[in-house]
Amino acid sequence: MKMLKPLLFGSLCFIFITGHLAQGQEERKDVQPPMAKVIPKKLEKHGHVRVDNYYWLNERENPDVLEYLKAENEYTEAVMAHAKDLEEALFEEIKGRIKQTDMSVPYKLDDYYYYTRYEEGQEYRIYCRKKDSLEGNEEIMLDVNKLAEGHEYFQVRRTTVSSGQNLLAYAVDTVGRRFYTIYFKNLETGETLQDKVPRVTGNMAWAEDNQTLFYSKQDPTTLRSYQIYRHSLGTDPSQDKLVYEEKDETFSTYVFKTKSKKYIMIASYQTLSTEYRYLKADDPTGEFTVVLPREEDHEYRVDHYKDHFYIRTNYEAKNFRLMKTAVAKTGKKHWQEVIPHRDDVLLSDFEIFKDHLVLTERKGGLRQIRVIPWDGSEEHYLDFGEPAYLAYISTNPDFDTHVLRYGYTSMTTPNSIYDYDMVTRDKVLRKQEEILGDFDSNNYRTERLHATSDDGIEIPISLVYRKGMRKDGQNPLLLYGYGSYGYSMDATFRSARLSLLDRGFIFAIAHVRGGEELGRWWYEDGKLLKKKNTFTDFIDCAEHLISEKYTSKEKLFAMGGSAGGLLIGAVINMRPDLFKGAIADVPFVDVITTMLDESIPLTTSEYDEWGNPNEKEYYDYILSYSPYDNVESKDFPNLLVTTGLHDSQVQYWEPAKWVAKLRTLKTDNNRLLLKTNMEAGHSGITGRFKRYKEIALEYAFILDLVGISK
Repeated sequence: MKMLKPLLFGSLCFIFITGHLAQGQEERKDVQPPMAKVIPKKLEKHGHVRVDNYYWLNERENPDVLEYLKAENEYTEAVMAHAKDLEEALFEEIKGRIKQTDMSVPYKLDDYYYYTRYEEGQEYRIYCRKKDSLEGNEEIMLDVNKLAEGHEYFQVRRTTVSSGQNLLAYAVDTVGRRFYTIYFKNLETGETLQDKVPRVTGNMAWAEDNQTLFYSKQDPTTLRSYQIYRHSLGTDPSQDKLVYEEKDETFSTYVFKTKSKKYIMIASYQTLSTEYRYLKADDPTGEFTVVLPREEDHEYRVDHYKDHFYIRTNYEAKNFRLMKTAVAKTGKKHWQEVIPHRDDVLLSDFEIFKDHLVLTERKGGLRQIRVIPWDGSEEHYLDFGEPAYLAYISTNPDFDTHVLRYGYTSMTTPNSIYDYDMVTRDKVLRKQEEILGDFDSNNYRTERLHATSDDGIEIPISLVYRKGMRKDGQNPLLLYGYGSYGYSMDATFRSARLSLLDRGFIFAIAHVRGGEELGRWWYEDGKLLKKKNTFTDFIDCAEHLISEKYTSKEKLFAMGGSAGGLLIGAVINMRPDLFKGAIADVPFVDVITTMLDESIPLTTSEYDEWGNPNEKEYYDYILSYSPYDNVESKDFPNLLVTTGLHDSQVQYWEPAKWVAKLRTLKTDNNRLLLKTNMEAGHSGITGRFKRYKEIALEYAFILDLVGISK
């Protein structure tokens, strides 16, 4: 490994000073971390002044910034050099569990069966279809491996086939900043058309004339999706017609076609409010009509069946209910209730079939699937039989079928796709993720626990471990959390996780407030001026696992990404003594500064999640927990932080500034590592296998800290 030496880049001096060495670094006493130059900047709001010494790191094009990030990467490489063999072994082990030649379960849409597949040694999907039956000839619509040649980063966000079944539209990003270009391919001739629509979101929907594509476009600065355009094949994309613009900067917008194919829908949304517009899909040049005007705190979702719109709504229903209304009469006074509100059940989603209505509900923290015949005969729930799991409605584009396709996974069960006959109640396993090697689900056990919060609330914890685990407090444990946007962290299987479980780790998920596991109130009790409940819940879960002797402070690790990275940052500020180490992936840690900058992507649309710090009450509250602003001079656990230079959701400078500040203030001997992917965005690098290199580094980081080297 190349040694780091003092470097001078322009006006920025990286200072390498003698520091403390963490466990595992003894053999590299010459390796010292880069220290970012201090350039104080005063930030004032509501008469309060903050001094940000590393504000300058937000200059993405500044060569000094890029050199600093590279120096941090080199330091991470040097510190972890002694564990490189373990990291590489983990990568090969994780990769080795994946069936390289694989295929998704085909689904039928109109005259074709559609599926994707992978070939041996290839990183990307191949999009395919067969006409009339699965015995027919395969037609390769798109081979992403060929398209990705020469690109370090390559992502196809969406593929969609026209109503005539002969045209494919697909969206490509080659940077990771989520600016896509839409391309068109004639599936009959294999020709890529001249039409090319650049700098768009990748969201799109075909009209029923086999000629017109609606798509959304983002603001070039904030990246807010705010415009819907109409493109007609064969015309100049620069002349595309703007059909809708979302003027409210707190709202974003997207376009889709209903399952019935009868309507094009434009949805405008923010955290707590939505609004839909509709247009007949066979009349693409017509005018859109509003379903129901937006109202504060009213969220609804619309789909179409026969002569009615079906509306999932929280109007007078905190946990949502299902209504229907005639297409021509969409005002609330015309609504008819289909599924009533229930205090103990969250209505998460719905799927409409010719003879059945299928609901996804959440009760007691777990998802349930409910089947209701339209003819009034007996309804029923599917039985899954495990204490913690995820069940979900899969791809069901066909109205006229009795077969529901759904997915199921648990912490011990690989993802499984079933076809379920809603009349006979028979189910057929169509595909279960195949795990290569000696994997046997019977070797693992999953549990569902509950910790008690400091305000008396029971917080669910899902965990998995290899059988034979002894509750003696000696087990290393990785505790994962998120807790934002009402996004529920369900108990699912990950084959990569086996590399931890087989080495004696317990993996646990803290279902903290801010998610929606226990209903809408669970979300509302972990946002805005109640956001700190998310952090204290996580701490309470950690303490419960210690008190029940699943682990100890010396062997407990925390992990979270994005808003979950905010969770990690807040928690280690509040209770750094509770953890041996932590991993913060693309962490949202500079909350107050970001939420005051309306030019940063996602800021204005998220006031309902975090609060608007232009109002003093929210400024004071956010400031009280913002991880970057609350770093103090004290001991911190070992910490690995990851980011992507082109991240459009959490800008790279947030974790970079956080690490720089931690370096100057922390008083411990523990590791502090920053890994920046210089070619990727929020989701990391692309490719089926390359992304596991990042996971291998994270696993090597925590395994090494508990003395596991193989």
